[in-house]
Amino acid sequence: MKILWYGHACFRITAADGTVIITDPYDESVPYKAPVGPAHILTISHEHFDHSAVARVQGNPEVVRGVGEWNIRGVSLRGIASFHDQKGGRDRGKNVLFRLVVDHVVLAHLGDLGHTLTAEQLKPLEDVQVVMIPVGGFYTIGPKEAKEVVHALPNLKVVIPMHYRTEVIKDWPIRPVRDFLEAVDLEVREIKGEAELTEGSLPKAKEVWVFSYA
Repeated sequence: MKILWYGHACFRITAADGTVIITDPYDESVPYKAPVGPAHILTISHEHFDHSAVARVQGNPEVVRGVGEWNIRGVSLRGIASFHDQKGGRDRGKNVLFRLVVDHVVLAHLGDLGHTLTAEQLKPLEDVQVVMIPVGGFYTIGPKEAKEVVHALPNLKVVIPMHYRTEVIKDWPIRPVRDFLEAVDLEVREIKGEAELTEGSLPKAKEVWVFSYA
């Protein structure tokens, strides 16, 4: 598969057969580039403006929301209930964690996770090998909580931070990725553009892959 980060929590995942998955597209008020080209599957972790701009994604994709299980074009998806804050959703509402199996690799996109994971949430994520995890804090978990989640996933090989401050959203009250990198203390690989990943090319030891936005 290939993975491209558009910015914030929006990724394009392209399977070997050409199936395209887009995660959490943002609306025009978020100044990253809009997703390019048609998609087949679109996951929405929650309905906030910076994660649910379905109309910006081309190709009339099948939109996956909420808790449940799906199999679309050979991609297995499972939505797991969580919250956008540490108060059971009272501040910012609900959030869905998505577990995906693409080309025999198990990925998770954690949306705007606002708390560390419970045992009930961790159980279906035990086999996750690649995680896209918010690290910027304020609206989501920050570096300390993200580190805890990363170390709680026993089969994890690739950590992809998201939802942090960059030059594009430099006025947002979230922290830069370096704060997470200092906290988690893992090998870091910088990715420019698209990354290619297969089941056989996963690193032996856990690494953080820091993507440049598209």
